[in-house]
Amino acid sequence: MPAYNKLVRDRIPEIIEGTGKRYSSKTLNKSEFIKELRRKSLEELEEYMSAGNNEEALEELADLLEIIHALAETHGASIEKVEELRKQKAEERGGFKEKILLIEVED
Repeated sequence: MPAYNKLVRDRIPEIIEGTGKRYSSKTLNKSEFIKELRRKSLEELEEYMSAGNNEEALEELADLLEIIHALAETHGASIEKVEELRKQKAEERGGFKEKILLIEVED
């Protein structure tokens, strides 16, 4: 039996059962969950970085967004609060629409 030891979406055990396969899993406590969400975010970011086309990129962005929703909740906030903070930072510092690459700053 292959070992995965990774965070999976809630319906994955049900999907595995539907194939007639057996599995083992455990429910994480809060600190374990945050640690695994962070690991999963890196995994999904790497998959986004490797995406070969727009469709694949959007699929990986959707996965990252699902993780951001879960992380916000574990930190006691809603995705709306995260969006509020994003907008506030965009007002104060701007977004990335201008595609600016800072080369250097003279002291």
